[in-house]
Amino acid sequence: MGRIAAPYGVQGWCRIQPFSQDPETLLAHSTWWLQDDDDASWRPGRLVDARMHGRALIAKLTDVDNREQALALRGRWVGVPREALPRDEGQFFWSELVGFEVVNRAGRILGSVAGFIESGAHPILRVRAGGQAVEQLIPWVAAYVERVDGEARRIEVDWEADY
Repeated sequence: MGRIAAPYGVQGWCRIQPFSQDPETLLAHSTWWLQDDDDASWRPGRLVDARMHGRALIAKLTDVDNREQALALRGRWVGVPREALPRDEGQFFWSELVGFEVVNRAGRILGSVAGFIESGAHPILRVRAGGQAVEQLIPWVAAYVERVDGEARRIEVDWEADY
């Protein structure tokens, strides 16, 4: 849901770069899970206090009492268990859509979901065909994304193969 970007102040606070559409969702959880790029395991971090600060979050975790300890956390991923997040019927997390087949109105398979890009205005769906390195980028808006079928692992789009 985010990444620790830098220390904030001298008392162990961290600046968090959020990646979710609603960064304040993270504030509702008293325990965050932290992961280092070098290690696939997640470790709990108990939240003492946190708040929005512009577009970022600033947070104080237990046992992080000075700038040097906060600096040591820089680059760690921040998350919460998926089952702890609110979800409406028919909603998907982006990570769940990776690998879904993408098909246009003509029934042509454009490829599979390689991931998403957050552009600011709206997310962009990254579609890769076969083993190709070139990706198609499709705006994730209702005008182009018509249906997501979770059971069939398929996304139907109004998009041509040569766009």
